[in-house]
Order: sequence, then C-alpha cells, then structure tokens
Amino acid sequence: MKKITFFFLAAVLFVDFSVISQEQRDRVITTAVPFLLVAADARAAGIGDQGVATSPDVFSQQWNSAKYAFATHENGVAVSYTPYLSDIVNDIFLGSLNYFHKINEKSAAAASLRYFSLGSIETRLTFEETPIIVNPNELTFDISYALKLSETFSTAVAMRYLRSDLGLQDNEDLGAASTFGVDVSAFYQSEQLTLSNFDGVWRLGANIQNIGPKMKYDDAGQENFIPTNLKAGAGFDFIFDADNKLGTYLEVNKLLVPTPQDFDGDGDIDAEDDDEYNNIGSISGIFKSFGDAPDGFSEEIKEFTLALGAEYWYREQFALRAGYFNESEEKGFRRFLSVGAGFVYESIIIDASYLFSTSAVSSPLDGTLRFGLSFNFGDQY
Repeated sequence: MKKITFFFLAAVLFVDFSVISQEQRDRVITTAVPFLLVAADARAAGIGDQGVATSPDVFSQQWNSAKYAFATHENGVAVSYTPYLSDIVNDIFLGSLNYFHKINEKSAAAASLRYFSLGSIETRLTFEETPIIVNPNELTFDISYALKLSETFSTAVAMRYLRSDLGLQDNEDLGAASTFGVDVSAFYQSEQLTLSNFDGVWRLGANIQNIGPKMKYDDAGQENFIPTNLKAGAGFDFIFDADNKLGTYLEVNKLLVPTPQDFDGDGDIDAEDDDEYNNIGSISGIFKSFGDAPDGFSEEIKEFTLALGAEYWYREQFALRAGYFNESEEKGFRRFLSVGAGFVYESIIIDASYLFSTSAVSSPLDGTLRFGLSFNFGDQY
C-alpha cells in the first residue's frame, strides 16, 4: 500500500507517468516524503527550483544553510504558501515558516518548518460503508548552524525531523512514521571583482541533504528511503552599476537513492526484487546510487536534473526572475519554465512565481503560483 501511496505522491508532485513505458516507470526512483524536493519559496521557484548557489535569503534553509553565514541582517523571518492542483481541489498545499539569527560576523543559526497537506480524503472498504475522512499530511522541522571558515567560504550542518502521516490502511490507522536527516553544506562567495565594463561576484554551493535512516510506517511494513540528494551549483552576479544587477545561476541535483532494478533477471521488477531493494541500507544506498543504473553510465546521467535561472534587480527594490528545469523523460519528465518577481518595501520582501509545464503532457504542477513574504530586522552586517 505504501508503494502505491508514494507513486500517488510522486504523480501529484513530480512525475508524469502517462508518457513513459512500464519498464521506465519501474525505474523511476520514489521515496518517502517527496515534498522535500519541491521548492517551497517563490524566489527559488522563479529561477527554476534552485537555490544552492544564489545569494543568501531567509529561505536558505531548504537549499544551503551555509549561506546564512553571509546574511547581511541580524535576523530574518519568512513564510511561504504554495497551492497544488488548485483547479481541482482547494486544500492541497505546501507551506513553510523560516527564521535565522546572525550570532556574529562569522556564524548564524536558523530554524524552519515545512508542512505539506494532502487535503481531506474519504476512505472506505465498500461503497455501502460510511466513509471515514482522513487528512494525510507530512512535515519537517529543521535547525542549522553556519560558520564562516574564511572571508569567502562557509560550511553548515542542519538537523531535520521528518514526520509522515498518510492516514489509514484497510480502515486501520497506521499512525505517523518519523525519522531524522542531516544536511552538510558549503558555500563560497567571492569578494566583489572589478572587470572591464562591470563588477561581479562569484558564488559556488554544494549540499548533501537528508542523510538518515529509512522511514517505516508500521512494524510489519517495509522501510522506505528518504530523499537523500546532492545539490551543486554556481552563480555569477553582473553588477553593471549602482542600480542594475543581473544574477545567473546553474544547479544540478541527483537523488542519492538506489535505482529500482530486476535483481533476479526474470525480466520484471516484482515483489522479490522489491524485497532485495528494501534490504539496501540507507548509507550503502548513497554509494550504490552513483553506479547502479541498469543501463550503466548513460542511464546514470539521466538521474541528474538541471536548472538554469536568472534574476535581475533594479535598485535592490524590484526583481524579475526566470528559470528552466529539466529532468529526463525516463526519470520523471519534469520540464518547466518559471517566472517570478520580487518587491522590497523597507525591510519587507514580497515574492511571487508562476510555473509553465513544457513536458509532452501537462504536468500536475502546471500553473502553480507560489507566494513568499520575508522580513529582515536588527543590525546590518
């Protein structure tokens, strides 16, 4: 039942299963709590769902906690809201609450809460039964600490509590499954460079996220991988003058989760193969994920996603954003363009973004509109 549930969540959040074959579908990597891979904030969503190497903001916890060490304000708090499938239902959404505190010039601490609601669902064993209403939901709570090791380089560690409550199975409450994860991240931000016709700033970032035990819903059920993943990216700000700045960014991402495959060689990925797959440990699975694709290196490359984006700022008061996200059609087929905007009024930042699907068949995320509100306060660094 849980495998079916995860495929449902993947369909809602990511995967267009209708355009891939059954063999390709069997190799799509699914995990517990897949909402962790969805951009919760509008700024990152507006530049193609990326943020590992962008400039620091209050929402940095999801992307790269090491960026907080370079924050220019003492404190920041932010909220975001993302409705899903709003043309069909009105109670599926992803929300987040974030806070950071700059301890001193070299260090910062942060905390965040992300909550994903799957709305209200009627469940029953037969049509004659009175339905039971369940409200499946998932959440994470994070804390992090970032430290500058030099004027241009910082690292961070984040601890994450994950909880998933998917409701009932055969009208019996399974209870909520929980586990924990750890992020280890790094961030480089150069000094401002003086070039021939403009100034510039380089940024590099990397983050290994959600390193931790599998998630298990009941004593007899299978253990499910959490979405351990590797993000790496680079960015460059073109500073044309005091009023105009353009940031360009690139990010790659890979799930560090083993690829489902036909272990016994009978031509199908069946229950016996699932049993062997589920026996892979969470840490050994990280190392296996770099070389276990059945078709070798050519398939392994398809398990990387690529995001490109740009962000233009005018007088640090108004921003325009655009981005593109690409995933192999055999590994989920998420392909979309995104646009966004940001407005600054004193210490308040308002962000919004919109998504256009470019895959062969319209994605469930097509037309997704995200909102974010940030507030910076305290001393400036």
